[in-house]
Amino acid sequence: MLEPELSVAKDKILIVEDEEAIRDMLGYALMKEGFNCDEAADAEQARNTIESSRPNLILLDWMLPGMSGIDYARRLRNVPETRDIPIIMLTAKGEEADKVRGLETGADDYITKPFSTKELIARVKAVLRRYSSSTDTSIIEVNGLVLDPETYRVTANGQDIEISPTEFKLLHFFIGHPERVYSRTQLLDHVWGENVYVEERTVDVHIRRLRKTLEPYGFDRYIQTVRSVGYRFSTR
Repeated sequence: MLEPELSVAKDKILIVEDEEAIRDMLGYALMKEGFNCDEAADAEQARNTIESSRPNLILLDWMLPGMSGIDYARRLRNVPETRDIPIIMLTAKGEEADKVRGLETGADDYITKPFSTKELIARVKAVLRRYSSSTDTSIIEVNGLVLDPETYRVTANGQDIEISPTEFKLLHFFIGHPERVYSRTQLLDHVWGENVYVEERTVDVHIRRLRKTLEPYGFDRYIQTVRSVGYRFSTR
């Protein structure tokens, strides 16, 4: 594969895809944008690659030989060393139920095959921007719920909470804007960023995941649904 010349290296992307032609196409498109790329044909190769060189984002195919992309995403989210690496699922499954399943497993976004490289690059940049956009590193505490934006750690009454990066960003935004009601579109703009290829349904999925994460500690009730409008964070 012909590698384009780069002037400035950016973030590292791990492409986990069993079809070599697709890996080559994705790698070429990403390197043209200045990204560094590693490649893996299955979950085992991906695990070895991550151990030697941690990526900033993972492009993960749904249908992998051996362990599926869905199962591997779940494993990544359950391991402290990898649970904060953003994941974009690559899938030929376009049904809403499949998309929701991927998001609930821990993916931050998904892209349905066939897709344009322009859309791929836009999604990659949007997800990476989401994780690097926060400049406020002050620790926040609400009734025993503590967020540390610098380390992406959340604790509840001293207990560590396992939370994905997207849910952290969503919770961070909510806590910073208590009692205000936000529509799905507004949350997409504030948390995911403007002009990104993300459906409003994505917000509902992540809200449900965030509530499920907070439920064992009694903080799920703070994320409130305002019928026909959107969501708000309230301790009342």
